[in-house]
Amino acid sequence: MKFPKPYTLQEIAGLIDCAFVGDKDFPVLGMNEIHVVESGDIVFVDHPKYYDKALNSAATVVLINKEVDCPKGKALLISDDPFRDFNTLTRHFKPFKPSSSAISETARIGKNTIIQPNCFIGNNVVIGEDCIIHSNVSIYDDTIIGDNVTIHAGTVLGASGFYYKNRPEAYDQLLSGGRVIIENDVHIGAACTIDKGVTGDTTIGEGSKLDNQIQVGHDTVIGKKCLIASQTGIAGCVVIEDQVTIWGQVGVKSGITLAQGTVLYAQSGLGHSTEQNKAYFGSPAGEAREMFKQLAYIKEIPNIMKHLKSQDNN
Repeated sequence: MKFPKPYTLQEIAGLIDCAFVGDKDFPVLGMNEIHVVESGDIVFVDHPKYYDKALNSAATVVLINKEVDCPKGKALLISDDPFRDFNTLTRHFKPFKPSSSAISETARIGKNTIIQPNCFIGNNVVIGEDCIIHSNVSIYDDTIIGDNVTIHAGTVLGASGFYYKNRPEAYDQLLSGGRVIIENDVHIGAACTIDKGVTGDTTIGEGSKLDNQIQVGHDTVIGKKCLIASQTGIAGCVVIEDQVTIWGQVGVKSGITLAQGTVLYAQSGLGHSTEQNKAYFGSPAGEAREMFKQLAYIKEIPNIMKHLKSQDNN
């Protein structure tokens, strides 16, 4: 998430009432999660296990719960609760804005696009030309949709990411201030749910086709010309490269990469990154040929046991 204008380190520290280490005029341009940070961004860290990763990331401002040696060219914001203060900044720069109409006055809808009854189109949504948005679709604020996109009934674009901190009293949600981006020629089936990024973008690439009842988690990036069948669940921060095929009822773990041309067979559970143009099956998923061999061996167990029993009787 980029700020509307550059801020100084002192200004940001003032917003969250915390101490800082670095030049008071040090420039702050935005805030992001660790996997998408750029120079000028704030990243937060609240556990020693991840200090080095945050301090050595591309982020130039680290919101941290302990004063440490500050790397050259960077600055620190010292907070007793970085998670809370990251949320404070999200509320400040991306506050929730209620809408007073089914289609916001700030939404932009392209030529020849059809919006069926009972849809909600939020603030600052952009929808391209020649799209069809079927009934009861909800499109949250700041979503961007390209040309020639079809979205079927009951789909929700832009709900909050599933990202929580386990506190003693309750789970505390990390607020989502990102967007959903749907590129040209995408088809999204009925009752799909595509969460917005926490600070970045959840993206569906050009020409990709999604079946009904698919969940796409926050900050996931789906490439071009992918095919995803129904009841697939894709966790947050997944990278799906071009021309990947995912069949029905597949589950994909967060933070992994599905290489170009990957095929995941139905009802697989994938917990690791894949290699290009290979097929996977099973839960936990492995290379399909090997997994099919294992199933064939398992089917032979009754015959093997029967054979061993007959030998014992002899």
